[in-house]
Amino acid sequence: MSTTKAKPTNNNNDSTAAQPEPSPYRINPEVEAKIDAFIQDSPKYWNYLQTMPRERLERTVVLSEVRAIERQERIRDSVMQRINADPRLKQAYETLVKDVPEDQREEVMTQMQRQKQRVVARSNAQQQTHAHGVTA
Repeated sequence: MSTTKAKPTNNNNDSTAAQPEPSPYRINPEVEAKIDAFIQDSPKYWNYLQTMPRERLERTVVLSEVRAIERQERIRDSVMQRINADPRLKQAYETLVKDVPEDQREEVMTQMQRQKQRVVARSNAQQQTHAHGVTA
């Protein structure tokens, strides 16, 4: 695994221009440990990735990013459907975002709704834990 990435090269032929130094990737020991564990647990898959042509590997990484973006869009659409289904909730959010630029309002509303859902879920989990006599 490489720990540096090269910056795009200048396509001009100016030989006096200094070549940029590769900037280091951030290394997170916890993430590296997860990757190493996965590789150790999945040697056939790791071998498959290593033998994959570079272009195919790059396209696989891009596909993973596309899927992540699509997943985020589906979640956002689902959250907006819930907001739009409740006129009182929609009005409350519209009041909260009235000073937000119009092109950003929907995104801000979905962020607030998702945050609310996380808080409620966390609160419910804590209540269930305490109701069963277990302390968190």
